[in-house]
Amino acid sequence: MLKPFIASLFLCVSGIFSCQLATAQSAAIMARKQVPVLCYHQIRDWRATDSKNAKDYIMPIAAFKQHIKMLADSGYHTILPDQLYDYLTKGTPLPSKPIMLTFDDTDLDQFTIGAPELKKYGFKGVYFIMTVSLGRPHYMSKEQVKQLSDAGNVIGSHTWDHHMTSKYKHDPNPKKDDWTIQLDKPTKKLEEITGKKIDYFAYPFGIWNKSGFPELHKRGFKIAFQLADKRDPNDPLLTVRRILDSGYWSIKSFSNSVKRSF
Repeated sequence: MLKPFIASLFLCVSGIFSCQLATAQSAAIMARKQVPVLCYHQIRDWRATDSKNAKDYIMPIAAFKQHIKMLADSGYHTILPDQLYDYLTKGTPLPSKPIMLTFDDTDLDQFTIGAPELKKYGFKGVYFIMTVSLGRPHYMSKEQVKQLSDAGNVIGSHTWDHHMTSKYKHDPNPKKDDWTIQLDKPTKKLEEITGKKIDYFAYPFGIWNKSGFPELHKRGFKIAFQLADKRDPNDPLLTVRRILDSGYWSIKSFSNSVKRSF
């Protein structure tokens, strides 16, 4: 009788200690200064048919180039997710004026316009790939995704077809299980394409809820990126903030937004 009691007591104490440790780590992460993280989607000139809402996700080419040049001229250094993770969890120093540039949804112009512009200044980016679009017109191919990865950029998971994680449900049939369809299979496909482990995830539409955290932890994701909402103080690594760069912003407005939003 005593051994089971001691074992149960040990598990209980271990659980309390683990919880306290996690709480302390979350508090430490929340206390560290946030690193600016920018998010881009389409990089192309606006069309007469583009709605106001659509333009929020479309960066005109000239504005994109001006903003990237401003970052370089201002002494910013791009960092990648592994660096951000080490900084947040261990306090590992970052270069001066760190910033992260992320690209969602696999748009071809991220490869043809975005990547060359970053390369011009020695910048690296993070590309969150929606696998349903691979090889389709106006989207990247598998070969282009691998080329980005081989060039030192980071490839992240962004689901199969952009369904919100807050609506995912489990099903005994793997062919109907949302987590399998939207996360497991796409992530595995990206690992096969790049030959590298995929450790980072971006929420479709930037929308998250706490019910999905255990699923992301179970799959070993180190960081999940949202958009501009407040972080979850109990799990800040799964709610890292980003802001959309805007084609409406002047250079001054862009600079101020980078400085004041984080």
